[in-house]
Amino acid sequence: MAGDAPWLFLSPHLDDAVLSCGALMEAEAQGREIIVATLFTESGPAPHTRATRSFLRQCAVPDAAELYQARQSEDRAVLAGMGVQSIHLGEVDALFRRRRKPPMLGSSAWDRLLPELNHRYATYRFDIALGRIARGDQALIRQLRGDVAGLMAQTQAELLFCPAGVGRHVDHLITREVGKGHPDNVVMYSDFPYDLTTAPDQPHLSKMGFVPWTWDTGLDAKRGRIREYATQSDALFPGGEIPRKPETYFVPGPTQNAA
Repeated sequence: MAGDAPWLFLSPHLDDAVLSCGALMEAEAQGREIIVATLFTESGPAPHTRATRSFLRQCAVPDAAELYQARQSEDRAVLAGMGVQSIHLGEVDALFRRRRKPPMLGSSAWDRLLPELNHRYATYRFDIALGRIARGDQALIRQLRGDVAGLMAQTQAELLFCPAGVGRHVDHLITREVGKGHPDNVVMYSDFPYDLTTAPDQPHLSKMGFVPWTWDTGLDAKRGRIREYATQSDALFPGGEIPRKPETYFVPGPTQNAA
């Protein structure tokens, strides 16, 4: 906190870094370079699964391609207003990621009839939110670790922030795995708003040598930043009220530092 070296935040989606870390990022951007690299920034073509169609109905823009263009523009504008640099890595959101088609499922007729068969995560509740990373995403994790290693070298970032995976969304877990590939520099953050209803896995984090640390300055301004994600905020907070929750981070404890 006393230095001015750059910090790099990994965000699974086009809002997650601000949702979970916006107050700390905006405060620290006054004295150091803050970079947010968002991993999953693209949609995919129709036909879409039922889970994807449900998600699109909740958003302010119902067309997938237009929605993700709007989300990218929102993210750049919000982060620029905070004095934060944004990088979009261009990977496809879990809702749209397709599996390699076996020959029997290769026809467009099957795709139109039951698109779930051709998607890596066919449902939200039983796939995306279940906390199991598909085997087909292991190569993606390896690729992203290389991409992030390049960003760490390019930005000379002192710390790398990644989600703790609260809520078990597979894109958050993948982002955590990418961050854990850089153990000497990593800080984990509690995933908001998932952590409103699900507690972080404190025993697991403690076993890894991490201890909680809380930031509670600038939370009112952060709520204003979240509302600037107009395509998402109403779906995330249907009642219009964004809870004022301090940000929680998990940092290497004294024993791990001493080692």
